[in-house]
Amino acid sequence: MSKFATIDYVIFIVYFIVVSSYGYWVYRRDRNVNADSKDYFLAEGTLTWWAIGASLIASNISAEQFIGMSGNGFVVGVAVAAYEWIAAIALIIVAVWFIPVYLKNRIFTMPQFLQTRYNTTVALIMAIFWLFLYVFVNLTSILYLGALAINNLAGGANFHLIVIALAIFAIIITLGGMNVIGYTDVIQVTVLILGGLATTYTALTLVSEKFGLGSDVIAGFNALLRDSPDHFRMIIDRPGPNAPQAEINKYLMLPGIAMYFAGIWIVNLNYWGCNQYITQRALGANLETARTGILFAGLMKLMMPVIVMLPGIAAYVLYKNGSLQEEMAPGGVFNADNAYSAILGFLPTGMKGLSLAALTAAIVASLAGKANSISTIFTLDIYKKYINPNSDEKNLIRIGKITIIGAMLFSIFLTWNDLLGIGGEGGFTFIQKYTGFISPGVFAMFLLGMFWKRTTGTAAVAGLLTGFILSVIFNNYAPAWFGNETFLYTAYPNGKGGYEIPFQICMGIAFLFTMIVMIALSLAGPKINPKAFVLDKTMFRVSNATLALIVITMLLITALYVRFW
Repeated sequence: MSKFATIDYVIFIVYFIVVSSYGYWVYRRDRNVNADSKDYFLAEGTLTWWAIGASLIASNISAEQFIGMSGNGFVVGVAVAAYEWIAAIALIIVAVWFIPVYLKNRIFTMPQFLQTRYNTTVALIMAIFWLFLYVFVNLTSILYLGALAINNLAGGANFHLIVIALAIFAIIITLGGMNVIGYTDVIQVTVLILGGLATTYTALTLVSEKFGLGSDVIAGFNALLRDSPDHFRMIIDRPGPNAPQAEINKYLMLPGIAMYFAGIWIVNLNYWGCNQYITQRALGANLETARTGILFAGLMKLMMPVIVMLPGIAAYVLYKNGSLQEEMAPGGVFNADNAYSAILGFLPTGMKGLSLAALTAAIVASLAGKANSISTIFTLDIYKKYINPNSDEKNLIRIGKITIIGAMLFSIFLTWNDLLGIGGEGGFTFIQKYTGFISPGVFAMFLLGMFWKRTTGTAAVAGLLTGFILSVIFNNYAPAWFGNETFLYTAYPNGKGGYEIPFQICMGIAFLFTMIVMIALSLAGPKINPKAFVLDKTMFRVSNATLALIVITMLLITALYVRFW
């Protein structure tokens, strides 16, 4: 991969200066407001709908999407876009049904919801659990993958120096509070989209030129459709037990129509509706602003596959037709996750700088959002309640800032020599594996807690444990009869005497049993009436403007699925 020219560095430096200067201006403008901890952590009442929507996308899209989803696009094609397009529907559900519950009950953190709905024990367990998950899995993996991606893009500059630089950049943004994060994310997502579109443009023109069609983007896309129609199908057929391993691996990654009845909904609804990292952007706004911002994010999700997936398909077609051989296998080791960086190597001078800025924007925005969520949960749900209940507002903000720096330093330590083995199994797999173990239990806890007042705290804890234990069992110790083709789906030998079940199906089964356990325990336990928890039908009414956004989004999703079914 060629190195950057002077103009590339100039473009990147301009991006850094613009984001940092704007963030500092927002901080100076609102520094008196930040004397209140809720304003500092949540930007209460100051974020507009477009800032909320942009911040949601900027926090969501990071190196694992650019690198991992592009690699999945190389392997399975457009089917991986289901993660993004179903996310748009999940955002509609969150906007209409989840956010009103949070805002009506004045919820500012996810542990606070659990305390209001259940009890302090459930809230404390989950607060500690989320802190470990966010630091050990999410923050560390984002930093590791981000530094690795930029290091590869820069031609092997200095991995450790990049780790430190990304962490410092993220700290600068995060220390200003949610208001600074929210508004700088508008710039970040703009750069992210522009840089991503530049990469997609380059990928399609490369395909067009490869087939002798000139530098024509539309011709390049049509060439993809003709050359690899199997990569433009949303549903992956279930292979037989004797099928090639490559076909089995595709099904294990995205198990055809079955995934639409199981894991993909749990992944998205848990991520977008029960995740401090995400919902924090909307918790400080009024209902209409929060809903509009979330639905705006849903519309933007529809175009994300163009940025993060299409370059992977283009790389597949080029590789299949004799190009990108060295780029896809640097050092002689082939890796589908090299697809995005393989395309970046062909960007013209200047565009490389923009692509570097786009990748950095995605990484830093995600780091800042995660660090702010860690700080919020620790400060408001642990420090204020159990360590120093009489703390004043200024001290809470000070503790929040110390937590941000401490969490980032710890993630640097873990990232330095890949102490968690992120690179060993692939970063995208690492995140999905360890967050997927708890998604069924957490989602069941929130879903029943929101919409069934009979659910008890005992059932919530039991549900969390049940979901985790079953996820571990189904992912590692599936019984042999799961390999029977007459069963609901086909499982495949894992080489360990058992059978491997598609990851998303595992979550669906674990979620089903978790719900059964929670409902049974709640019915068997004492009848409770959480008076502090408000739930009424009027909360879920939507305005005509909100309804119009929902209809537009659903029509676009329907059109996409009809086209690529």
